[in-house]
Amino acid sequence: MKFSEFDYQRPNLEEVKNGFLLNIEALKEATTAKAALEAVKAIQTIQKSLETQGNIASIRNSIDTRDAFYEEEMAFWDENTPVIEDWQNDYYKAVLASDFKVQLSEHLSEPFIKMAENSLKVFDAKIIPLLQTENKLSTEYSKLLASAQIDYKGEVYNLAGLAAFQQSTDREERKTVTTLISNYMSENLETLDRIYDDLVKTRHQIALDLGFKDFVEVGYLRMNRLDYDRKDVEVYREEVLNYVVPLANDIFKRQANRIGISDMKHYDLPLEYEDGNATPIGTPEEILQAGVKMYHELSTETGEFIDFMVEKNLLDLVTKPGKSGGGYCTYIPDYKAPYIFSNFNGTSGDVDVLTHEAGHAFQVYQSRWVETPEVIWPTYESCEIHSMSMEFIAWPWMELFFGDQTPKYKYSHLASSVTFLPYGVLVDHFQHEVYENPNMTPVERRQTWRELEKQYNPWKDYDGDDYFENGGFWLRQGHIFGSPFYYIDYTLAQVCAFQFWKRTQVDHDDTAWQDYLEICQLGGTQSFLEIVETAHLKSPFEKGNLEAVIASIRDYLDSVSDADLQTK
Repeated sequence: MKFSEFDYQRPNLEEVKNGFLLNIEALKEATTAKAALEAVKAIQTIQKSLETQGNIASIRNSIDTRDAFYEEEMAFWDENTPVIEDWQNDYYKAVLASDFKVQLSEHLSEPFIKMAENSLKVFDAKIIPLLQTENKLSTEYSKLLASAQIDYKGEVYNLAGLAAFQQSTDREERKTVTTLISNYMSENLETLDRIYDDLVKTRHQIALDLGFKDFVEVGYLRMNRLDYDRKDVEVYREEVLNYVVPLANDIFKRQANRIGISDMKHYDLPLEYEDGNATPIGTPEEILQAGVKMYHELSTETGEFIDFMVEKNLLDLVTKPGKSGGGYCTYIPDYKAPYIFSNFNGTSGDVDVLTHEAGHAFQVYQSRWVETPEVIWPTYESCEIHSMSMEFIAWPWMELFFGDQTPKYKYSHLASSVTFLPYGVLVDHFQHEVYENPNMTPVERRQTWRELEKQYNPWKDYDGDDYFENGGFWLRQGHIFGSPFYYIDYTLAQVCAFQFWKRTQVDHDDTAWQDYLEICQLGGTQSFLEIVETAHLKSPFEKGNLEAVIASIRDYLDSVSDADLQTK
């Protein structure tokens, strides 16, 4: 079956509830481990069905946010997901209280047990109305940004489509397009401020109702940070300030010299080369075919995976009116099918989709054997190891996409991965400040962002643009609205991916691919630091580890001359 043939049916919640309750009761009354396991498997079947229907609705809604049917279905899921979570928490309680918990954990995995405990800490039926409000506000934000229709040169663009012009070699065009984006955000600033203010207050109330001091701990528990805490993150943030920010600053100084601009402004940052950034060769269809060739040559496993994705039309890659912004990978359990969504716009990011999002999809394809829905994926920071490492593992095939621009792409890829780290840590630090001080006004929040931005991104000169100068940049960062505290995960994974880069591209370590494949096959049956150990990597929380990795990257970047970065 192709994705278009996947059946969507809104679930009958009364039947779903009865199924949960019946099997929860069977789990509680089980007199043997076998009977308890049968009840657990029955509940997992219900969970997979719900996830299948919810994800199909979400995918089709994001493909066309104007589709009234799926807009209504998303309203249904926003309203009822917290109700379903209540039933799932009853299931978690029954597992944790079972006389056969030890035997069940062998089927469910140890991370499941810890995540079940976390889930019970951050959920209570009394907060369902607040969770419903949180979902509705997040959806309102996504729809507002997806609805952007901005006129430029006689065409109408959404935010993702307009972003391609920010890499123009024409400085005036870069400035004009960036101003169009800031104008759109400014025009909607009051609404954006109101949505986020309501989200912060709603989440703070959730924390209070659950017995926490503030939302920070709730956020960490929701993110299932199983083996590190905010103190570890504080140490890591300090390491980024000490070792990564200086290298990032040097990268931007070199960029300014390379493009011949002495007064680098924020709208210049996307342009890395005077003759233009590396752009992929060919149509979207040709880019996809190059991806198919790459994965067939990389390994048997990746070849089988990409054929599955293409044959079943499990990729929607090109930007179009009404389509939600961004990119993601998700999973449809009843069809054992990953799904990749993106917005191709003619930049190197189009190729990154075929490495980053395909890294996620390859992992979940490899871990389809996992029966427990909660751990078919690992926790978020571990998920990003697979995606970001695949970006580097794919380096030997980049000529298929970039031809003689390949050295330029590789330099940019590695350099931009470095310059991303301080931004990713900034997003996390900002959210700590927001949720530890929930009574800040919208203006104070934006001031806080700008103060932190000057520490982590000191190279940003906003050239008098009031929207950005007053701390508005973060309002386009969807994670801050929809997935609080989900962002530093990318940076932790990036540090791990840098180690795979060194092993595969510098050291030519023959064991690296097998380690990567193994952690893909594990899914979420191990915690983050356990996965790091299994992959023979060093923890990002180990003092000095970041310094050593960044030193290796500096050596590589310094070895590439600007002459090598000219398109031949």
